[in-house]
Amino acid sequence: MPGTIQSILDHPGVWRGSDLARVAAPSLPTGFPGLDAELPGGGWPAGALTEILPAHEGIGELRLFGPALAALTAGGKWLAWIAPPHRPYAPALAAAGIDLARMFIVRTKSDRETLWAVEQALASRACGAVLAWPAAASYPELRRLQLAAEGSRGLAVLFRTQKAAAESSPAALRIALDTANGGLALRILKRRGAPLDRAVLLPPAPLASRRPALAHPPARAERPEPHLA
Repeated sequence: MPGTIQSILDHPGVWRGSDLARVAAPSLPTGFPGLDAELPGGGWPAGALTEILPAHEGIGELRLFGPALAALTAGGKWLAWIAPPHRPYAPALAAAGIDLARMFIVRTKSDRETLWAVEQALASRACGAVLAWPAAASYPELRRLQLAAEGSRGLAVLFRTQKAAAESSPAALRIALDTANGGLALRILKRRGAPLDRAVLLPPAPLASRRPALAHPPARAERPEPHLA
């Protein structure tokens, strides 16, 4: 006898429009339970492109990835930082638990070089995470990066301006970032699965960890940065 509608809906092979999509590769926990609950797989997507669109630079965008990056370096994975707008502040990264010996920085002279470096880092499959700051990227260029990310099975993150929210993108996850009550308000513009019509709120960071991870430190605290020119 044919099953009831409910038994059909309960079948593991059926996806419902109100559900989050299933993921092909294990996601990386963000370290923020409220955010994990709204992401397919319960964390940052692996093997897919993520775009973070902050209201302005230095709003706290790297704080979102601190726990995941720390976990990756603890597991011996490499982190590639491509064309960051400022020198990463080593003490803040170390305080977040990130092993500086497992990260490298790539400096580029153009968006074309930046996107090429991202694609190469993903295609190498040597990096647990690739973070990049392109000033501009076309849909075909983003599509190439999405395909490279799928082959890498790593975390692939582009930091772009909020103006990019009006542009089409093949990224699996797009998040606009703003401040709210001293913390962060995340608007998930795109995710695999049902849309989200409310912001995810994260509390303020502890006072001891509020030094921006991308900043020029005071002269007395100057330290060499880990980088590859």
